[in-house]
Amino acid sequence: MFSYPKQAEFNRVLPKNKIYAHAKPGGTVKALFVSQIGEIVWKYKLSPETTNLPARHGISEIEVFEIALKGEELNDDVLRTIDKAIPFPILFQLTHSSQVRFVASYKRPSEAEPTKWVIEASFTTPWQPAADERPPLPVALDLAALYEHIIRRHIPLPQRPGEGIRDQVARFNAIQVKEKECQQMELRLKKGKQFNRKVETNAALRTLRQELEDLQKS
Repeated sequence: MFSYPKQAEFNRVLPKNKIYAHAKPGGTVKALFVSQIGEIVWKYKLSPETTNLPARHGISEIEVFEIALKGEELNDDVLRTIDKAIPFPILFQLTHSSQVRFVASYKRPSEAEPTKWVIEASFTTPWQPAADERPPLPVALDLAALYEHIIRRHIPLPQRPGEGIRDQVARFNAIQVKEKECQQMELRLKKGKQFNRKVETNAALRTLRQELEDLQKS
């Protein structure tokens, strides 16, 4: 999604077995790595040395991985496995047939165990031509602020005035839950046969839709 500074280039191929050694995925996920991924390249390393931005709030580096896909699909479990294996925030560039899409997870140090990281949510952009011009990195005073700006550019949900990044991500997750609940309730309504039950289900669905609408308001 961004044009990264030349001095941040790393360009190291990351062997899949290195990921396996740190994340210890099961056989099913390993098979997905083989069937869906051609190559993983560690493209950029955004650090104090390469960006002139100081570390802050546990963010001392931001990594950019480019993954060449064998097809258009990549299972979420594969990206989550890579994210778990690397103890830094990661931005993914997925490439296939001259197209690219970007994935960013909101990832933070665990409050209980600072050496571990918690993945709150992941955000994926649509496919676009890889040759499209990309904007420069957002202006920031430190790496934590840079990471926050980058994540916000990926979230398909407008920020509310004064809303912190963790609150915005939590609201995004709540919307995903409400949307699934609405879909389940709509299905129940279609299948319902008893009039009284359908009236109750319809009332519950209206409540869910209102809650969803409230969450989506900016």
